[in-house]
Amino acid sequence: MLKLVFMGSDAIALPALDWLVRSTGSGQAGEGSGIAQVTAVYTQPDRPAGRGQKVQPNAIKQWAEARGVPVFQPEKLTAEETAKFAGLGADVALVMACGHILTPDFIGTPRLGTLNLHASILPKYRGASPIQTAVACGERETGVTLMRIVRALDAGPVADIERVPVDPLDTALEVEAKLAQACVPLLARSLPKLAAGALEFREQDHAVATYCRKLQKTDGALDFAAPAAAVAARINGLFPWPGCSVPIAGQPVKLGLADVCHLLDDKPAEPGTVLGADADGLFVATGQGMLRLRKLQRPGGKMLPASEFLRGFPVPEGTVLPSQPMPELIARQPFPKPKA
Repeated sequence: MLKLVFMGSDAIALPALDWLVRSTGSGQAGEGSGIAQVTAVYTQPDRPAGRGQKVQPNAIKQWAEARGVPVFQPEKLTAEETAKFAGLGADVALVMACGHILTPDFIGTPRLGTLNLHASILPKYRGASPIQTAVACGERETGVTLMRIVRALDAGPVADIERVPVDPLDTALEVEAKLAQACVPLLARSLPKLAAGALEFREQDHAVATYCRKLQKTDGALDFAAPAAAVAARINGLFPWPGCSVPIAGQPVKLGLADVCHLLDDKPAEPGTVLGADADGLFVATGQGMLRLRKLQRPGGKMLPASEFLRGFPVPEGTVLPSQPMPELIARQPFPKPKA
């Protein structure tokens, strides 16, 4: 059985971790039984979180502590921390949404190497926000890639990919949940091969790689002169963070879900013009096609279906929603690090 150290700080990895624990029990996990044992967890130090900004453990630490798995929370992976890691005698390290910069010495410590679960179909969307960016760019398929970590950003050779569909009404939240579950069959296929020395890796096509970056609040700007499909994808991909919003009647209204409306004929109108509403949403003219805003939220309120929102916050037909340039989310080279 493989001695596996997991490194990560985000709840997206919980289905995979739960499967790994079940797989080492009395055979409940079926095909995964007896593959690997999680012997330690590396995760970020406890941080302030929630409305009260109270310092608390993340979901990965809570998972580990509930199962008696040793937890390590270094601020940085120094030479001293690397020596401690080597002392664990791991066969393999598995990384997902870790938040640490891994040094070559650290990466090379486990007997079978350090592998990463990256939430995109590499070489697309290398970088910090692959889930949100894939949805915001209108992808209809994404996935989880199991790859070997190298020094260059998400550029290591790939062992396998589990693909998932992105539906028109999926936000980043729904896609993240799909990807979390997709880790399980990916590991079920790959870890037995790794243990047997039969897991093969292939180099990525670096010439077609694209990169995404850490998102920020200003990325929520919308340009209604863009096609309706592009605006809807941006709204859905950036929900819940950083979120898209537009000023309506002097108030910043958050947008939680949108799609392209095929129920109405296009009417000549300035992009951003409200053209009416039905039970499913608020219709807005764009540079190409009709946008339907399905969920909205006023300041201090809850995110509501459009029909409920409009009962308490009418948006008259003819209202023009202002446009702003939409920041670029992908590039052919890694984005520069933001200035401190």
